[in-house]
Amino acid sequence: MLLFEQIFALISIGNLILAAVLIFMERRNIAATWAWLMVLLFLPGIGFFIYLIFGHKLSKRKLYRLREGEFSHFRAAVDRQKQLLEHGDMQVNDPEMERHRDMIYMNVVSDGAYYTQDNKIRVFAEGHSLFDLMFKQIEEAREHVHLLYYILNKDELGKRLIQLLAKKAKEGVEVRLLYDAVGSSGISSRFLRPLVEAGGQVASFFPAKIPFLNFRVNFRNHRKLTIIDGKIGYIGGFNIGDEYLGKDKKLGYWRDTHLLVEGRAVYMLQARFFLDWNLSSPQRMQESISYFPELREDKGTIGVQIVSSGPNSEKQQIKHAFLKMIYKARKKIYLQTPYFVPDEGMLTALKMAAMSGVDVRVMVPGKPDNLMVFWATHSYLGDLLKSGVRCFLYEKGFMHAKTIVVDTQLSSVGTANVDIRSFKLNFETNAFMYDSKMAEELEELFVSDLADCREITLGEYVNRPLRLRLLESLTRLLSPLL
Repeated sequence: MLLFEQIFALISIGNLILAAVLIFMERRNIAATWAWLMVLLFLPGIGFFIYLIFGHKLSKRKLYRLREGEFSHFRAAVDRQKQLLEHGDMQVNDPEMERHRDMIYMNVVSDGAYYTQDNKIRVFAEGHSLFDLMFKQIEEAREHVHLLYYILNKDELGKRLIQLLAKKAKEGVEVRLLYDAVGSSGISSRFLRPLVEAGGQVASFFPAKIPFLNFRVNFRNHRKLTIIDGKIGYIGGFNIGDEYLGKDKKLGYWRDTHLLVEGRAVYMLQARFFLDWNLSSPQRMQESISYFPELREDKGTIGVQIVSSGPNSEKQQIKHAFLKMIYKARKKIYLQTPYFVPDEGMLTALKMAAMSGVDVRVMVPGKPDNLMVFWATHSYLGDLLKSGVRCFLYEKGFMHAKTIVVDTQLSSVGTANVDIRSFKLNFETNAFMYDSKMAEELEELFVSDLADCREITLGEYVNRPLRLRLLESLTRLLSPLL
């Protein structure tokens, strides 16, 4: 009995010390601090080990180190564009986008997101057509194929991809595949062996240095990118797996949004892959003009900025770009996200827009793939409904699209959800588009999705069962950790 009391006392002292570190030394967000204190209070001992794995901050000093001269031409181009924007000398092809110069400038300053205006974009809302075309274009690749995915499953679609990449590697095409160690934890070296034996290169993002114990498990590369010959780029919400073709019996039809990009914005996707690859693989990519080939003709007229964010930066670039879009809205905001766990800044912005007369509509899944996040999401819907935001539950299948459209002018599609994890903990990338026709196409997709939704009213929300209220309240308290 005495031994038990001594152990309990040591655990309690350890909790107090850790709590002091949380409060006085790490200077965390207040909400995150309280959430961790709750974990330590209600899970003494266990909470300490949970914090060691999930709670520590990421050291930023060694991330994304560029060698001398790498991307110097990109950095010089960004600096020139910044100066042109500051002096009002940069030409904007679409006159309707003139009023958004401030947002373009903000993204240039905060993330070095070079603004390109020669892009052609195709939107995909379901997986079959997306993967049919993507695999066809990989088949036609002549120089190099680069892929970065959060989830790569060893199912039928995953096997098709590995076989195709192995075939291209045997033909002499440079093939690099980068996957997240957490999201793709189910794959093995045996699954990847055909690609490696064919000459392809494979790397894992933030793998565990100690078997079964990964202290960076909380920092996930959530990006989904494919770049083919430096001329074709894909970005959006689809990962590689059969469920993204609607084959998951529980979730059913998979509704997502993905973009095929052609134009100089592909350079920015390639640069993003370059940085993530060199952070993850000992086989460093060497900067070469072959990865950024000259584009001999304009592909289109769509203005695009590729914005990335992650725990390596305090700037939260994607979140700030979302906020800028919301505060610029005058007529309407259409938002789709599978996980809606916003911080106070994002929640306040949406509420203020609705109370200012903007038609704000938020679409989230009507069925969960993660119960805790699902309950937390519903707790925030009540705040929106009280401010006049219209909320819709998608019921045809699973809503995984990450799309925001403002005033039929600005739009964004990418990998970031509207949640604290995407804004602060995950490595994410979004395409921000300045084009009325593109915004109109995405807006029409949103409106067509409404036919498969059920609108939740404030009266219905207020009268929900007590059990749900308790679950929502509990998960909301833990939302900074979800």
